[in-house]
Amino acid sequence: MLCTVKIKLLTTVEQHSWLLETMKQFNFACNYISNIAFNIKNFSKFALQQVAYYEVREKFGLSSQMVVRAMGKVVESYKTDKKSLHTFKDTGAMVYDDRILSFKGLNIASILTLNGRIEVPMFISEYHKGVLQGKRVCGQADLILQDGVFYLLLIVDFPEHEYFSPSGFIGVDLGIKNIAVDSTGETFSGDKVNGLRKRHSKLRKRLQSKGTKSAKHLLKKRKHKEQLFARDVNHCISKKIVAKAKAQNSGIALEDLKGIRERITVKKSQRRQHSSWAFNQLRQFIEYKAALSGILVIAVDPRNTSRTCPSCSYISKSNRPNRDTFCCQQCGFSGLADNIAAINIGSRASVNMPYVGTAV
Repeated sequence: MLCTVKIKLLTTVEQHSWLLETMKQFNFACNYISNIAFNIKNFSKFALQQVAYYEVREKFGLSSQMVVRAMGKVVESYKTDKKSLHTFKDTGAMVYDDRILSFKGLNIASILTLNGRIEVPMFISEYHKGVLQGKRVCGQADLILQDGVFYLLLIVDFPEHEYFSPSGFIGVDLGIKNIAVDSTGETFSGDKVNGLRKRHSKLRKRLQSKGTKSAKHLLKKRKHKEQLFARDVNHCISKKIVAKAKAQNSGIALEDLKGIRERITVKKSQRRQHSSWAFNQLRQFIEYKAALSGILVIAVDPRNTSRTCPSCSYISKSNRPNRDTFCCQQCGFSGLADNIAAINIGSRASVNMPYVGTAV
């Protein structure tokens, strides 16, 4: 499995200026190549190298491999859309490979710039040192600039464990009020995240009404802060769910929520919460953490999971009189609605479980 590890570079003032200059020239070259590709209507890397390689090298002062990587970035961007001209920000990600980027242990990165190679110290946490130790770093890495700081996004090849045959499944119901509720009864409340988003929404309205340059800068900064917070919450939740599944020798069952925003409607007052719901990110975090531990993850149909009685299988809209409670109108079984949904999700996964061999 390929995972991305984000590493901070501890640049000097001079190194920072050299990397920034190189990054800008690289993206200027990408825009130049993009114009050529769009005008000749040919998005083949080989064809672009035949047409523009020497011209780009001379015009932008890039090394041969930097030009190759710039062409690769342009070609990659046109794979999904060839109808419109693609442009790149001057501080967009710069693509490096093992010819222009190398490492000296886990402390120093040797990076090629327009001013030659520079050796830049890297800040790697103890956790990431453990992650990277003995792992194979794949050839390509992205150099990004975030809030004035340079980072390397390294692609690391993690060996996947053999999947074990689970004794059962922990069902996970995803939502807005409660980010996740599992079939064991544990609830991961969304109050903190939703409260922060509500506060940020009010601040955004005030800043947007001003429309000044500084207000736009603060808007961008606040958006990034909110995304980081939500991402951290999703990481913490996914880590706990996977650890519980591993301890109980269980698989994990999730709702297949693909296209949910198009399938359901919500009240006007809930539209902001619904559109900012990062359920897909949480699911991705659970899936890759589970794969690294050999835990099977199954996606099931979410229809009627909160209206089905896990005791007698009776399905009715009236089984759920309000958002939080469940009470079966046939047998009287009752409980918290999200927990009931999670139990049903886990049960559906057990029925649909594929054969994965003997337990290991």
